[in-house]
Amino acid sequence: MKAKIKRGYRIARYVAYKETLIDRREHFWSFLGAFFGIGLIALLQTQLSESDNLFLIGSFGASSVLIYGSIQSPLAQPRNLIGGHVISALVGVTIAKLCPPVIWLTAPLAVAFSIIAMQISKTLHPPGGATALIAVIGSEKVKALGYWYVLSPVLTGGLILLLVALIFNNLTPNRKYPTDGRFSRTFKWVTQPTRHVISKINPKRRKR
Repeated sequence: MKAKIKRGYRIARYVAYKETLIDRREHFWSFLGAFFGIGLIALLQTQLSESDNLFLIGSFGASSVLIYGSIQSPLAQPRNLIGGHVISALVGVTIAKLCPPVIWLTAPLAVAFSIIAMQISKTLHPPGGATALIAVIGSEKVKALGYWYVLSPVLTGGLILLLVALIFNNLTPNRKYPTDGRFSRTFKWVTQPTRHVISKINPKRRKR
């Protein structure tokens, strides 16, 4: 038992250490992806509603950390990003509609059921828990959206983040997103011209 615990600790420490081995180029592309992903949603927010943040929900910030800063993580893949948010939003809205407005009841139910739903559907995405929580503790305007909350802002914002991730996470040979080659090849034709220009500007940036 002790040997298993020590082995698990060594693996966790190695993974944590490896996550810090990100060079400056990775920082650059992570910054650009997050900037444009959140920026586009914020632009949509300012165009459609300036009185309340209906479109720029907090869980999108957490998703950005995964899909732009840790693109190899299984939790950052498109299925998890979109599925996790949408399923969690459905759970959150359903809890808000079926349960009495008692925050100590609705808040934990929304988060707990969203975790189970994501596990069952194999779409585990940690920010999904926040998406479910927002559905029950958000402003009155958010609650008034009902199941429209699932489509906008959740699905709409998730698709914007995904589109930006597919572009910026595939601009250089050292980055590939999603990790499933079938999906990444589908979008290769979009980024190939830009990657060619980047390689001309910086000839040292070659595929390892």
